[in-house]
Amino acid sequence: MEESIAVAPAPAGARSVGLSSGEALERLRRCGPNRVEGRGAGWAVILGGQFRNPLLVLLAGVAVLSIALGQHTDATIVLSIAALSTGLGFFNEYRATRVLDDLRLRIRRRAVVERDGHIREIDALELVPGDVMHLEVGDIVPADGRLIESNALECDESMLTGESEPVEKSAQRGDRVAMGTIVRAGTGVAEIIATGMRTAFGAVARAAAHALPETAFQRGLRGFSRLLLVITAWVTGSVFLLSVTLLRRSLWESLLFALAIAVSLAPQLLPAIVTISMALGARRMAGRGVVVKRLIAIEDLGNVQLLFTDKTGTLTEGTIAFEEAIDASGARSERAQLYGLLCNEALPTDHGAVGGNSLDRALWACASPLAERLGAYRRIGAVPFDFERRLMSVLVDGPDGRLLIAKGAPESILARCADVDEPLRRRVDELFDAGIRAVAVAQRGAPAAGVATPDDERDLAFVGLLLFRDPLKREVGASLERLRRLGIEVKILTGDNERVSRKICCDLGIDSKGVVTGYELDAMSDAEAIAAIARVTVFARVSPLQKSRIITLARLGERDVGFMGDGVNDAVALHDADVGISVDDATDVAKNAADIVLVTKDLGVLADGVEEGRRVFANTIKYVLMATSSNFGNMISTAIGSLVLPFLPMLPSQLLLGNLLYDTSEMTIPTDRVDDELVQRPSHWDMPLIRRFMLAFGPVNALMDFSIFAFMALVLHVGAPTFRTAFFVESFATQTVVIFALRTRRSMWRSRPSAALSLTTLLCLAIGVALPFSPLASRLGFTALTAGPMIAIAALIVVYVLVVEAAKRWFFHRVIERP
Repeated sequence: MEESIAVAPAPAGARSVGLSSGEALERLRRCGPNRVEGRGAGWAVILGGQFRNPLLVLLAGVAVLSIALGQHTDATIVLSIAALSTGLGFFNEYRATRVLDDLRLRIRRRAVVERDGHIREIDALELVPGDVMHLEVGDIVPADGRLIESNALECDESMLTGESEPVEKSAQRGDRVAMGTIVRAGTGVAEIIATGMRTAFGAVARAAAHALPETAFQRGLRGFSRLLLVITAWVTGSVFLLSVTLLRRSLWESLLFALAIAVSLAPQLLPAIVTISMALGARRMAGRGVVVKRLIAIEDLGNVQLLFTDKTGTLTEGTIAFEEAIDASGARSERAQLYGLLCNEALPTDHGAVGGNSLDRALWACASPLAERLGAYRRIGAVPFDFERRLMSVLVDGPDGRLLIAKGAPESILARCADVDEPLRRRVDELFDAGIRAVAVAQRGAPAAGVATPDDERDLAFVGLLLFRDPLKREVGASLERLRRLGIEVKILTGDNERVSRKICCDLGIDSKGVVTGYELDAMSDAEAIAAIARVTVFARVSPLQKSRIITLARLGERDVGFMGDGVNDAVALHDADVGISVDDATDVAKNAADIVLVTKDLGVLADGVEEGRRVFANTIKYVLMATSSNFGNMISTAIGSLVLPFLPMLPSQLLLGNLLYDTSEMTIPTDRVDDELVQRPSHWDMPLIRRFMLAFGPVNALMDFSIFAFMALVLHVGAPTFRTAFFVESFATQTVVIFALRTRRSMWRSRPSAALSLTTLLCLAIGVALPFSPLASRLGFTALTAGPMIAIAALIVVYVLVVEAAKRWFFHRVIERP
């Protein structure tokens, strides 16, 4: 049983120093982990959602009518179909929800707290009331807290209040910060007062758990199913009216038969097939280091054709190392290194620096020789880094008096220095041309300053440059080539200098086709920017809003756009892309904005995810093509047969039974192998292709049915029971066997199905063929067939497969380009 712990505010003038490890462990035992449980819907909500399927209304109508007419066999079969559809939908959606919950637990968020008198980084799940947490730009606040320190702190609370503008937070006013809100500016220290479901965010999540939004892809699937249902309703309605008015058949018999046609032709398993495919895909992707936050993103990832990515950690190792500090003449400068450590957003701990950016942490990794000198300085105030100024500054007291120290992009620092000579500018350019990352440091005396402000960042004296190296990944060239073969063009969005970016592209053998800077981008109209996006490979010194603009304009084209980023400045672009991709060690705000999270920041791992997404989509389309063509063919033959024959070509119960067996045989399509050529290029929902496929292969299916009609009625002159039995076996057998042909665009002999698909298809085929010879035959309206009809059916199966193979070659060579 989780308990709530009240945290009293510290006495006036006192500052909480956090908890001991023992006390934190005891509170964790009493309060439970800092986790919000409302993300996934419960089993009752998922089960209730299954009954909103319009097909179940149709099934219920058939069942009630069957019982009213005394057709208990029909009613049993209909109820079996309803149970199968509902059970499979519930089971797979519930399992998919649990899969996503498990995958989300793999995405760990870290928090910086004070424990045992030291600053340390822990898993955010371990936070408890009374902990003192540190906040900086890009953090998602991990728990509700009361501010005890703040410095220009602003939080985005839109997810709680709906207000789009960040809210200023002040410790002096006793403001609180809420779990789930995002630190947009400044820094803060807060004492935690609530965790998990006891937070304001927990209450919102609990209320929202029953109102999960429907995605555009899900709406598309539902719309596609409804389109087929409308077509089916129109045809079956026509059959019903003609049967009653023209053929003078019984009203209830005609209605039951028409409803049976509607049930047997509706694509009721499409949502289940999609869910199974994506759940299996999510598990396989997780095994390759790709964590999916929402299932629909799997299909989106497979469709990506244009990928924007940052440079650090993607093309480079991401293990940034500080090399040296130099002054304006190029000589080694301890002063520049010292000032770089003073003007720093990372916090040193016993286990290494935490917080800040990778450059700040790399500086602290080499700080030991300067430890004694650092103790002589005291920070008075700071102006945090932002992407407009591209620098940060601090106000410190030290042996040289009160100083304002600024550190940031060389262009930004040099622009604020009072006297910069040309040799210094050339030296900076030479470092950039060599691919070396450089950060500039400058200072000025500020004896009268009480607080630091951006306006004070002027008339600076240049101190030196901090040099860093981030080596290229050895395998990145092969990964880029692999993405190219997958039909994905890679472009680079980076905040780094254009010269550094150009050097890296040169070393990797990437044809950069020119570089556009953020300054140049701002001067372009949307039309000019779109042309530049199509032409240029590298965009350097771009701000978060510029990244967002590039992504938004790129999406106006015909290609799906992916964006891979891990920083605070990437969050907006991650939201704007068709699919946002981040990494496990990214900032909280980046991981929160992403649809896909990679365990390692590796383009090779991303390529694995793309291939898996394409396999999922390919198997979904297999079902769509097979269901639409087979259903359309059966609709033609059954409808026409009911109008030209003196009896119904198949009883309602037989139609429904065949549909039940056929649907069962297709349940393992998500496990099927996918041909390599379908993985090597993106695929999309192509409604004209689906419609043409249905119109091409549906009549072929109907032609086989008409052949058995002619043989049984005109050659053998059999009665209704034998005719219906032969039609059932032929229709079900051809529909089932052709799965092996229609599942691939190749010859069926050159593409092996999965073992699961082969097993279920052959097993269902055996059951369907054996039914007329079983003890259930008379109850189902079947009769044992003689050798003549069985030989004719076997011959038709062979002919049908050969015709489908020939039609398939003609269709795919004419309708789409050769793979």
